[in-house]
Amino acid sequence: MKITSVEPIPLEAPIEKPVGRARQTVPITARRCLLTKITTDEGLVGYGEGLTPVAPRAAASVVRDVLAPFLIGRDPLDTEPIWETLYSTNSSRGYTRGYQMIAISAVDIALWDLKGKILGQPVYKLLGGAFRDRIPLYTTGLMLNGGTEEAIDLAQEYYNKGFRAMKLKVGVDEKRDLEVVRALRETFGPDLKIMVDANGAYDPVMAIKIGRKFDALDVFWFEEPVSPEDIDGMARVRESLDMYIASGECEYTKDGFRELFLRKAIDVCQPDIARAGGITECKKIAALAQTFHVHYAPHAWGGAVCIAATAHLVMTLPNFLLMEFDRVPNPLRDELLMEPLTFKDGFFYIPDKAGLGIEPDEKALKKFAMTF
Repeated sequence: MKITSVEPIPLEAPIEKPVGRARQTVPITARRCLLTKITTDEGLVGYGEGLTPVAPRAAASVVRDVLAPFLIGRDPLDTEPIWETLYSTNSSRGYTRGYQMIAISAVDIALWDLKGKILGQPVYKLLGGAFRDRIPLYTTGLMLNGGTEEAIDLAQEYYNKGFRAMKLKVGVDEKRDLEVVRALRETFGPDLKIMVDANGAYDPVMAIKIGRKFDALDVFWFEEPVSPEDIDGMARVRESLDMYIASGECEYTKDGFRELFLRKAIDVCQPDIARAGGITECKKIAALAQTFHVHYAPHAWGGAVCIAATAHLVMTLPNFLLMEFDRVPNPLRDELLMEPLTFKDGFFYIPDKAGLGIEPDEKALKKFAMTF
């Protein structure tokens, strides 16, 4: 069996309210991603996704102009040698980041979807089998928009749906942030895991100052308390606080995560499978994290294909902690598939089907496809 076609499909779905977060300089007014469709000479099709909140056509160009020529004619089962070939397209092997790695991630996920369909097995089986029969989730949806009362009402809605772990965006107003965390703790008691995410808004001094107050409110983890580029600052914050320090959504490949682990900067790593290198590379990141006794709690803020791929991977990880479940409006998550993803009582359930177990809706693809 050979690959005969590689089709990048940039998608965009406008949303009513822009997404608010600290350090945000580019407003997110739509949900976007790069879908990649790979077809074989026997008519089997695999889908992958690249995380592109801003410019999916940039990553689509990488797939079309850089990666596709190295894929046509290859055996889709050869995921490992193909990954190494694509990584080497940066002319000399090096620490590849940005749109090129996002494009590689999309291709790799599509190849694993294909591999499962060719062999008639769910991807998680091909990755070594499941440690669990369902995936515990935490919800991301308590954004910077609105005040304390609005946040509590929204949290109550999530709580009623079975979620016992929630993440709050922080980093703009210390008084507001502490007020909301305190209200969450008073409303839901010790039963609720509360995580806070500053998106790198603080310097180490301020992160430690407010972090100690979060510690007193039994916050479960402090995500990106400082800029993700400031690894030494992250390590300083981790050394000073009792709660878990989490980071990694902006990092790429096992080489990038190796630095976070070696410098003891984090307790929880958060690779995004649609950015950090796909299933092939994220499996290695997870294994590396295990050797450093670091938990794996993936960032999953993309569309339906990203979520499905993330779920298959974490089913197989002994050091998995929690999976993100983004509740910000996202038609590329909720409307893209023929059969929607299954979430119930704070857990995700993987369909017992070959590959990723999902099938995009052609009408939805046409609805959200960008001109390319």
